[in-house]
Amino acid sequence: MYEKRNDEAAAEALIHPLKSLTRAQFAALGGDAVAYMRPVSGAILSTMIHDAEFDAAAEYQLLMSADGTPLLVTDTEEAVTDWLGDKNLGLATLH
Repeated sequence: MYEKRNDEAAAEALIHPLKSLTRAQFAALGGDAVAYMRPVSGAILSTMIHDAEFDAAAEYQLLMSADGTPLLVTDTEEAVTDWLGDKNLGLATLH
């Protein structure tokens, strides 16, 4: 007898290999060729970057390399696109 719920339980038990990578392993995948962008509040940026002032209520775009190094902080996605225009970096999307 075939039971679909057994197949669903087995599928749920599988863990995607990328989810188990360490921070160093993930960084090695992209090295210096991949960057990712994420929206971040000025309040959070103020805790990350101490030598600059940010409006705590504003939202900024933070561009980081695969190893977590901040590359650029700007107020628009267009500015990130412009900055990436002459760089040899691929932009990964986060979900």
